[in-house]
This record gives sequence, structure tokens and C-alpha cells, in this order.
Amino acid sequence: MIYESDEQIRIDIYLKEETEYTRSKLESAFKEEKILVNEKPVKKSYLLKKGDQITLPVLEEKALSLEPIDLNLEIIYEDEDVIVVNKPNKMVVHPAPGNYTNTLVNGLLYHSKSLSQVGGEFRPGIVHRIDADTTGLLMVAKNDKAHLSLAKQLEEKTTKRKYIALVWGVIKEDTALIDAPIGRDTKDRKKMAVTDINAKKAITHLRVLKRFKNATLIEVVLETGRTHQIRVHMNYIGHPVVNDPVYGKRKLIDDTGQCLHAKEIGFIHPRTGEEMHFEVELPSCFTTILRQFEKE
Repeated sequence: MIYESDEQIRIDIYLKEETEYTRSKLESAFKEEKILVNEKPVKKSYLLKKGDQITLPVLEEKALSLEPIDLNLEIIYEDEDVIVVNKPNKMVVHPAPGNYTNTLVNGLLYHSKSLSQVGGEFRPGIVHRIDADTTGLLMVAKNDKAHLSLAKQLEEKTTKRKYIALVWGVIKEDTALIDAPIGRDTKDRKKMAVTDINAKKAITHLRVLKRFKNATLIEVVLETGRTHQIRVHMNYIGHPVVNDPVYGKRKLIDDTGQCLHAKEIGFIHPRTGEEMHFEVELPSCFTTILRQFEKE
């Protein structure tokens, strides 16, 4: 796995949170020098830096699945360089501890024999991610050249990504800009939070589409792409995403997932230079909840 955050964290703490190893198993692995960073054994106190490549014992690797599985993916567009896929609710993007199979990657491997390898062994084709409970569009690279081009566009913020969200409470302003840094929650490292501690700049633009008695339907455009950015920012301003199982501490309406949908995506084609734009409608898991608010 590749450590992607700018925040420095002890490797033993990170692996305890991100893998299913027990503390005792990690202790043994460090003592036996089986855990490597950039192909060299490290102590458990090693502070991870962005880009560090962590190699775990074979036991961990075997647990993950790269088996091609027919998941009946909804392919919106495909050519020799890119795939645009509409990810369904409850589907994890790539195999990881705790989510070993039936991921988007498993479906992509069944669908295509050509996927980029830049992102690592367990992330073929994956240029960017959305949460398991978030639905909508993702761009996938079929070769390394396309991957690097799309990744650069993401880094330079030239891609166009538009989300639709249903949030709790009535937002009075028609438009708003949220500029608040995001980093790991100091009380729960599996969550993100608005914080000044080891945080990255995060900017979210929102526009009100429709107001209900107890909720607001909004359009969201990301200027930055931080982990859980929309969910964290909306919770920060007191309007958490409806049905979010982690942020907001609101009662869940059902178990279908949060009302957050990646509706539009746009990018420059890595080979032709053509402007590409795709859009998909809200999924049924979202519209079912939305109709409940429309009746109030």
C-alpha cells in the first residue's frame, strides 16, 4: 500500500487502523523485520511520509482478492484509454483490509483486460475514489499514460466534478463557499475533521437547488479533493448529509447509504485532447429518500 497523506503518523498506529492485524501480530512483524517501507525494514516508531510504499507480510497480501468478478458494472463511456463508470451504492472502489472482494476493481478486471498499473497492485485503473456509500461517476484509466494524464488534471484542479447532496436543515443562502482545512480527527483517526492540526486546505462550493421543511437539496463543486470533504464540510456548517452513517450523528432513515451522488464529471481526453463531459441521474436509493422530504 502507498501512504497518501501529508500528515506524518507512526507506522504501527497507521497499520493498526488500516489493516486487520492485531497489536501483537504487528509487534512480531516489526521485530522480525517483515514490514518494509520503500523496500527497507523499519521500526514501529517510523513516521510515514507521503509517497512511502509499505510492504506487508505475505499473509496480508493473500487476504486481498484480485479475482475478476462479473458485477454488471454500468459503463457510461469507454475507449482504448479511459472508462467512465457509474458506481453503485455500497460498492468499495478497491480491495483493502475489511473489503476483500466484490469491489469496483474486481468488476473492472472482469470487464477489461487493460487497466493502468500506476496506482499499485490492488488499484489497477483507479485514478480517484469516492466513498462506498457515495454513488456516481468515476474515471478509470486503461493504461499508464492515460492514468498519469488524468491524475495530473486532478492535481491541477482542471477536472470538473459536480455532486448532488441532500443535507439536513434549511440552508438560507442561495450559494456558499466553505474554506476550512481538513485533517484526521484527533479523537477518532478513522474519521476526518475540520482542524488546523496536520490539515490540508479544503474548499467546497455549494448552490441550493431546493429547500424542504427539514432539509435542503444542494449542488456541490469541489475545488479540492480531500477525504470525505463534502461530508466533513457539510457537518462542519451544521448541515450533515442525510443518511450519513459516520458524520452528523443523525438517525439513519434506512441502510441504503448517504444521499451524496457524483452526478457530473469532465476532463480532457488524455490522447485526443477533447473535452469530455458525462452526467448521470440520481440513483433510486437517493430518490426514495428525497421523495419522503418532498411530501412533508
